[in-house]
Amino acid sequence: MTDAGNPLRGRPPTVTVEGALPERSYDIAIVGAGVVGCAIARRLARHPRLRVALIEAQDDVGQGTSKANTAILHTGFDAAPGTLEARLVREGHTRLAAYAAESGIPVEPVGALLVAWDEEQLAALPKLAAKAKANSYDEARPLSGAELYEREPRLGPGALGALHIPGESIICPWTTTLAYATQAVRAGVELHLNTGVEQVTWDGGHHLHTSRGTLRARHLVNAAGLGADTLDRRLGRDDFTVTPRRGQLLVFDTFARPLVRHILLPVPTALGKGVLVAPTVYGNVLLGPTAEDLDDKRATGTTAEGIALLRERGRRVLPALVEEEVTAVYAGLRAATGQEDYRIAAHPERSYITVGGIRSTGLTASLAIAEHITGLLADSGLVLGPERDLEPVRMPNLGEAYPRPHQRPELIAADPAYGTLVCHCERVSLGEIRDALAGPIPPRGPDGLRRRTRARAGRCQGFYCGAAVRELLERQGRGERA
Repeated sequence: MTDAGNPLRGRPPTVTVEGALPERSYDIAIVGAGVVGCAIARRLARHPRLRVALIEAQDDVGQGTSKANTAILHTGFDAAPGTLEARLVREGHTRLAAYAAESGIPVEPVGALLVAWDEEQLAALPKLAAKAKANSYDEARPLSGAELYEREPRLGPGALGALHIPGESIICPWTTTLAYATQAVRAGVELHLNTGVEQVTWDGGHHLHTSRGTLRARHLVNAAGLGADTLDRRLGRDDFTVTPRRGQLLVFDTFARPLVRHILLPVPTALGKGVLVAPTVYGNVLLGPTAEDLDDKRATGTTAEGIALLRERGRRVLPALVEEEVTAVYAGLRAATGQEDYRIAAHPERSYITVGGIRSTGLTASLAIAEHITGLLADSGLVLGPERDLEPVRMPNLGEAYPRPHQRPELIAADPAYGTLVCHCERVSLGEIRDALAGPIPPRGPDGLRRRTRARAGRCQGFYCGAAVRELLERQGRGERA
C-alpha cells in the first residue's frame, strides 16, 4: 500500500459488525464511536495492558453528530470564560493542529471574520474581543467597514465592521475521526459496530446488554452523543437532558469557492453561533447551520423552511453565493443540554464517566477531552499501567490545498490505479477507493466510502459514478479485490 492509503502495520485490528460479541471482560468500554469516543479510545490505547472496547450502535465510526460538523478548527475565542469547554477547546486546538500536520489531515488556516450588520452588533464586538482575551486568545482585532470589504469584496452591502480572528481554520472532520479510530484499533482497541446498548446492569462491574449480546467491563465511558442522557438514566442517574438541535446546511459547488476568503461568522446568540458562510477543505462552500430544537433524536431530514431561511441569510451575507449551484443539502443534530458547558462528570462509586453535551466544538476539543477523561479514569481507580507512543498514521489527503493522488505522477507511475478516475466530479481514483475498502476500518456502504474518499460527493451526487462505486462495494462484500 502506498502513502495514499494507510501504512500502519501491526497486529490485525479487531473490528466486528455482526454475530455475538466476544465472551471476555474489558477494563473499559466506551459507548459511542464519534470523534470524541474515538479520541478517548486512541488515548487509552497508549496503555498496552488495558483491554478496551469501543461500542457503536451504527455501522461506522463518526456516523452521528460528527459526520455533520461545520468542520471548523476553533480557537475557542468565544467560549464562556472559565468553563471546562473553554479550557479543553483551547488545549484541543493546539493538540489537533499538531496531530493534523503529523497525520495528513487537511487543515487550512483561513481565519474568521465576525461581521457586524447593525449598530448593536458593532457595539458587541469589543465585548467579544475582551471575551477572546479572557480565553487567552490575544490575536483578535477589530476591522473597519473599509478594511472588512477589502478582505471580503463579495460581502453583501451594509456591513459596518468586523472582528478578525486569524487563528480559525477549516479541517476535515471525517478524516479526523477515522484517524483516531484507526490508531486505536491498530493498537489493540476492539471496535464493535452495529452494537446498540439496550440496558445496563451493575454488580461491581458493568454488564452492557446490547443488540449483539452482553459485554462486560470494569469501567464505562458514556460518549453516546445524542443518547448520552438515555444511557445516563439506564445507569441510575438523571443529571441532564439532551435536546437535539438540528442544524441544516447547504453545500455549494466548488465554483463558489472564489467568492469567500474567510469563515464569515455572525454575532452569536443564545441558540448558537448562527448561520455562517465557510469554505471547506474540499473546495466547496458551506452555508448554515440553522438551530432548531426538536424532540426527535432521529430527525436529520431537511425542510423547505430551513433551506429558505438559509438562502435568505446567505443572500445578505454573500449575495453571489445563492446564485451558485447547490450540490448537497444535509442536516446534523447537536446535543444541546441547556448549559453553556460540557457535561463531563466522574462517578467513581460506579466506575463510570459521563461525557455529555459535547457540542460543535467537540471536534476541536476531542484530543484534550480524551486526555481529561484518561485523568478522570485514573482518579476513579483505573490502573493505567505503562504508556507507549502509538505508531503514527498517515491519512489519505481529501483536501484541495495539497496534491491529490491523481495529480502525483510518481504515485501513478508506481500504481496506475491512482490515475484511473472513478468519480470525475471529485476526481477520486480507483486506487483511493481500493485503499479505503482494504483499510483497517472499511466502509460498509456508499456513505462511508464517500467520507473516506469524497466519491459521490460532487455536483452529480453519484449519478455517473454510483453504479461503479456500488460494484466496488459489492466486490468487497464478496471478498474480491477492487
